[in-house]
Amino acid sequence: MPLINQAAFNTRKLTVFGADYDTPDGSAIRDYIHVSDLAKGHVNALKKILQDEGSLKTFNLGMGQGISVINLIEVYQNVNDVAIDYEIGSRRAGDLPICYAGNRLAKQELGWHPVFTHHDMCKHAYEWMKHKLIKN
Repeated sequence: MPLINQAAFNTRKLTVFGADYDTPDGSAIRDYIHVSDLAKGHVNALKKILQDEGSLKTFNLGMGQGISVINLIEVYQNVNDVAIDYEIGSRRAGDLPICYAGNRLAKQELGWHPVFTHHDMCKHAYEWMKHKLIKN
């Protein structure tokens, strides 16, 4: 998301690494999550640690579903009515076609679930970047 944001404001060139994966649009599918949902998950995990003193567990904090890199760029463009110039690069070594978090345990044990959509995330990221650039 930070790279898409920077490309939208012309502070960097955006490269999509690979467009030949076995996915609907050829780009990798990843699990993007709103920073506020991530923060809430961390707060819930800290509360759990304090409640269950001495017990540590690992929780996946993600949407629980993936979105392709190109699809996320399209959502960002549509939500914010901007054009993003990007190029297609080669795959990076070790990248998987699809990778996203299973969040069932976080939902069950932390009472956590993502609230914000990809649309929300793209809108909020754009507004934050716009505000940041105006202040500077």
